Amino acid sequence: QGINKWKAVRNLRSIAEERVGRKCGGLRVLNSYWVAQDAVHKWFEVVMVDPFHKCIRDDPRINWICKPVMKHRELRGLTAAGRKARGLLKKGKRATKLRPSYRAAYRKHSLMRLRRFR
Repeated sequence: QGINKWKAVRNLRSIAEERVGRKCGGLRVLNSYWVAQDAVHKWFEVVMVDPFHKCIRDDPRINWICKPVMKHRELRGLTAAGRKARGLLKKGKRATKLRPSYRAAYRKHSLMRLRRFR
C-alpha cells in the first residue's frame, strides 16, 4: 500500500461545477461538459440557468430548477458529474453499498440490532 497512487475522490468536472456555482450564486447549475485539455489544465463548460427569467419560469420542462430545493445542486453532488463521483450511476444489486450514500449504508450495515427480550 502507500500514498503514491491515491486518486482524487471527486472528478475535475464536479469541482469545476462547484467553483462556478460559488462564483455565480444567483444562477443554478444544470450540467456541464468537457471542452478541451492540455498537459496541465482541463476546461469544462458549465450550463447555468437563471431561475428568475420569465422564459425559464413559464416553461414546464425546465421550471423544476426554480424550486428553492434546487439551490446549489452542485455543492450537494446532485448534478450528473456529482452523481458519478458518488457512484450513483449503478442500480440494483450493484448499489447496495452506496445508496443512499456510502456513509448511510456503512452505518446501516454496521449497526447492531438486538431484540429487547432475547
